[in-house]
Amino acid sequence: MSTVALFAQLKLRLLAGNLRGDVQRTIGFVFSLIAAIGVAGIGFLLMSLLRLAPDDIASSLVIVAFTFFLIGWMIVPLLAFGLDDTLDPAKLWLLPLPTGRLAVGLFTASVTGVWPVAILIVTFGALAGLASGVGGFLLGVPAVLLQFALCIVTSRLITTALSGVLRSRRGRDVLALSVLFVVVLAQLPNLLMNQGFSDPGTMLRQMAAVLRWTPPGMAAHAIADGGLVGLAELVFVALLVVVLAWLWVKALGRALVTPDASTQAASVRRESGLVDRVLPDGPLAAVVTKELKYYRREPRFRVGWFSAVFVTAMLAFSLTRNGPGGEGLPVVLTAFGALMIALQSGNAFGIDGRSLWMNAVAFGSERDLATDLAGRHLANAVVAVPLIAVLAVLGGLFTGHPAMIVPAALSGWGALGLGLGVGSVTSVVVPYTVPERMNAFSGAAPGQGGLAFVSSIGTMLGIALLSLPFVLPVVFGWVWVCVAAPFYGLLAEALGRRLAARIGYARLPDLLAAVSKAS
Repeated sequence: MSTVALFAQLKLRLLAGNLRGDVQRTIGFVFSLIAAIGVAGIGFLLMSLLRLAPDDIASSLVIVAFTFFLIGWMIVPLLAFGLDDTLDPAKLWLLPLPTGRLAVGLFTASVTGVWPVAILIVTFGALAGLASGVGGFLLGVPAVLLQFALCIVTSRLITTALSGVLRSRRGRDVLALSVLFVVVLAQLPNLLMNQGFSDPGTMLRQMAAVLRWTPPGMAAHAIADGGLVGLAELVFVALLVVVLAWLWVKALGRALVTPDASTQAASVRRESGLVDRVLPDGPLAAVVTKELKYYRREPRFRVGWFSAVFVTAMLAFSLTRNGPGGEGLPVVLTAFGALMIALQSGNAFGIDGRSLWMNAVAFGSERDLATDLAGRHLANAVVAVPLIAVLAVLGGLFTGHPAMIVPAALSGWGALGLGLGVGSVTSVVVPYTVPERMNAFSGAAPGQGGLAFVSSIGTMLGIALLSLPFVLPVVFGWVWVCVAAPFYGLLAEALGRRLAARIGYARLPDLLAAVSKAS
């Protein structure tokens, strides 16, 4: 049996094996399949409709789309590193295959699946919307295939070359911050157009004029050209794919014989004992210390915090493009940022995973569970309270209402208390497993995506509804109401924590089982 057929069958068997005996995973796969079919159909249709647009606009759109496809293939696999075993060469050390055959098999595994097929169908839509004449269609088919191969090979080269770094904690931290930075840069053209700095058509042509000389731009231009120039461009892209494939094979061979630095012993850091100086020795101080260590070591938390800052800043910049917004806008923005931060407490026990059994053994009453939740909330507040103050300052300055910084901060702190209270309840009512700490963008174990979605939506709705008593009056000019927001939030946190302790203590076995599923 050939390597291609063997790896294709292995990938399909892995997909089928993951669905056996697990209804949640089956439902998740069905939703993913429906989404992929929808993306393929809608994407192909939109690409095909470019035939109705002027030639220069259609060509520019395809050039930009092909470039963004390549960027997506470069970034998304990095986000899935640690979740897809075919991306990490460390999972392949024991396979008795030469590096070349292994690369062929990994390429086959990369294109086997519903989402790669969906992206290929969308890419073929450019052929239907842009090609004209016999030459355009004759060059269009290899252009689409070369564009797809370029995406796959480039993606594999990057993940293989960075695999050693991505297995380390610092590497995952850098990746998380880099992706957030890329997301912010991707919003820059939209923000500039909202501010009236450039006409959309002019910006599209200028962007396409630059991207025209990139490999994806050449592939797109070859479809529109359909002549000797297009043929020369495809020859260049094909040679580039061959060179990148050769580099990938070399990187794969090196990765297979390089020691894994992430498994080497780390240096022991001496603790400063700051928590012990503030809190008396006991369960509360122990939980706070443990949670602060999680915050320092776990990239997921930093992703949530930086996302709150970036999203709040972009919303403030976008909503004030026609001048300063209303006086209540800083309050709304800060409360929204606090909501994003508080969402991290919606599954408080998921990060513990199987080690939660040690806590469960120590819990002798509802009060012990409430103390554990109080320690988690206190550790969260140590980071979130000053961060919300930063959000209030950004919101007040960007919206042109610096006098609303203090009311916005008070409202944000109140929303944080509400979030911690609501998150306590959702943590024991809808718990789910957080995957192994290999990826900063993975929120739930396979098959539990629905539970994570329900938990997030429930937390968001709960915080939003409970925030209305102090957000709406401030928006309508009754700024003095925000003085009571922190006390209102503390009351909600205390009540939510007690309710969660009562519910959670009664179902500790179910809670432990929910957060201990294989990821």
